[in-house]
Amino acid sequence: MNWLEIILNGIKFGVVLAFLVGPVFFAIIQTSVERGFWNGALVALGVSASDTLIVIICYFGVAQFMADSTIKNYMAYVGGGILILFGIYYLFIKSRKSKQSITHAVEERRLYRYIVKGFILNGFTPTVLLFWLGTISIASLDFGYVRGFEFFIFFGSLLITVLSTDILKAYLADKLRMLVTQRLLTIMNVLLGIVMIAFGVRLIVMATL
Repeated sequence: MNWLEIILNGIKFGVVLAFLVGPVFFAIIQTSVERGFWNGALVALGVSASDTLIVIICYFGVAQFMADSTIKNYMAYVGGGILILFGIYYLFIKSRKSKQSITHAVEERRLYRYIVKGFILNGFTPTVLLFWLGTISIASLDFGYVRGFEFFIFFGSLLITVLSTDILKAYLADKLRMLVTQRLLTIMNVLLGIVMIAFGVRLIVMATL
């Protein structure tokens, strides 16, 4: 299999992941609308960093240990709890702060907060780990990308595709800022909070059953 075909397969899987709607999707949109393109892009960068770390963990076989049902349940509890806490923040605190004017300025001293935000939201969502486990299984069994350059070319193109589409989401959301009113911004924060709480509760319930 030539390199071009490997890259195209990586792009194909990246596009699939890019269209999965979850807490991260809404977080990128909300951050871009409220704080501008660059801050939304930083959230996307944090997401990409956590994706890369998960792929590395899976590559070195640690995922077999993490795939244990007991550990998976604990991950669901922790991830669900984090999502619920984020949801409560956006639902009851951030929605009130959104009454302040929307700013285009990038606050340099807080840049790391947006990266950490994307990293935590993505990294502590168990379904993300399951996606990467499934993708690595397909890459190994169906495509034969087990070791060497083929593996890194495939996942490199995949991760670059995901990061690019996330940045595109941030860019498009930023272009809609002129249409956003304070009331709509408040509604967006409330909806983001509800979505995160719903995903968190769902994770915990699924781990309990």
